[in-house]
Amino acid sequence: MNDLAPVTDTAAPAAKTLPTETVTAVRHWSEHLFSFRVTRPRSLRFRSGEFVMIGLTGDNGRPLLRAYSIASPAWDEELEFYSIKVQDGPLTSRLQHIQPGDEIILKPKAVGTLVLDALLPGKRLWLFATGTGIAPFASLIRDPETYERYDEVILTHTTREVAALAYGEELVASVAEDPLVGEFAAGKLRYYPTTTRETSPVMGRITDHLRSGEVFERLGIPAINPATDRGMVCGSLAFNKDIMEILDGFGLREGANSEPAEYVVEKAFVG
Repeated sequence: MNDLAPVTDTAAPAAKTLPTETVTAVRHWSEHLFSFRVTRPRSLRFRSGEFVMIGLTGDNGRPLLRAYSIASPAWDEELEFYSIKVQDGPLTSRLQHIQPGDEIILKPKAVGTLVLDALLPGKRLWLFATGTGIAPFASLIRDPETYERYDEVILTHTTREVAALAYGEELVASVAEDPLVGEFAAGKLRYYPTTTRETSPVMGRITDHLRSGEVFERLGIPAINPATDRGMVCGSLAFNKDIMEILDGFGLREGANSEPAEYVVEKAFVG
C-alpha cells in the first residue's frame, strides 16, 4: 500500500545495522504502479494479509520506512510487494528505481488486521480494494486456507484507469493456473473490477454498486447477509469509511484479531 507518506525512523540506528533483503525482480505495470520481489528472511513468519515495514536509507543516513502489505502468500519463498510511484515522495520516488540485486531494509515482523482469523466463520468472503489496496488480497487469494474456509471469494478492485487493473487481472488469471492453489480456487474465486474515469466493461465505484444492488445482480447472488457474508476492506480513508457504513447497513460488525466479527478494515495505510 502507499496511502501514507513514509516515516523517517529518527530513533532507529543507522540503516546499515538494520536487516536487509535482496531485490530479486521488479516489474513496472504503468507509469504509476510497480511491483517487486525480495528474498524472505528465514525468521519471518506471517499470515496472508499482513504487512511489514520496508524502506531505504534516507539522505540523512537514517532509515526511511513505511508499512507495505505482503502481496505474496504465506507459503511463498520470496516476498512480493505492490506499490504506487510518487515522484516527490520521500520513499517511493527512490524505491521505484530499485533493480534486481539491490538491497532494501525489511523488518521481519508482520502484523495486520486483514487475516482470516479476525473473521467469524462464513460462506462468502468479500475483498474490497482500491488501487494498491489489492496487495493484501493478492496474498489471501493465493492461500489455500482461504478456499478451505469459504465457498465463494469475491475480489472487487476499483481504480481510476484501466491500466491500473492489470496487476489484479494477471493475478486472478495466475491463481487459476497455479498448481498449488488453482484446484482450491476453481469455481470459488470471482473477480469484479471497476473503473471510475476511463471506460471499461464495468464502470463506477464499488460503493455505488453495493448501494444500488448492481454488483449482486451482475454476480447473480443475494445481497450481503451477516449470516453468510464476511468482508475485508483496504483502500483510502474515504473508501474505508464508505464501505464500513455500507457493511454496517447490511448488519455486519467490524472485527479484529482480538475479537473476530463479520468484517475487518486495514487502517495502517491511511491517515
